[in-house]
Amino acid sequence: MPKALPLIDATSPLCCAPVASGPISDDGALEVAVRLKALADPVRIKLMSILLSASEGEVCTCDLADGVGVSESTVSHHLGQLKKAGMVVPTRRGMNVYYRPQRDALEALRFVLDPNCCS
Repeated sequence: MPKALPLIDATSPLCCAPVASGPISDDGALEVAVRLKALADPVRIKLMSILLSASEGEVCTCDLADGVGVSESTVSHHLGQLKKAGMVVPTRRGMNVYYRPQRDALEALRFVLDPNCCS
């Protein structure tokens, strides 16, 4: 069983220096690890791909299960994990919940991991 990471508020923006700028602090490493762990699942990567490529900018949970080949309850679980990591934002409309990707959160993660950031 994988080791659980401590709980942090991952919905706030990622705020550590790029890893290539020098040794990362323990807190910074934890912030990056929590976000990467949230993405480290094939279903979650597929969900992010669907959300990022949606022409409307968001997708109803009712339409995601078929796209990733799992049940709606499993999709809800994975979206919950992505939400905790600040990667997606839900909006409820009546009985449906629509999710949109947090592009800024993904861009921040990309920036932190960029090996060419500081050369």
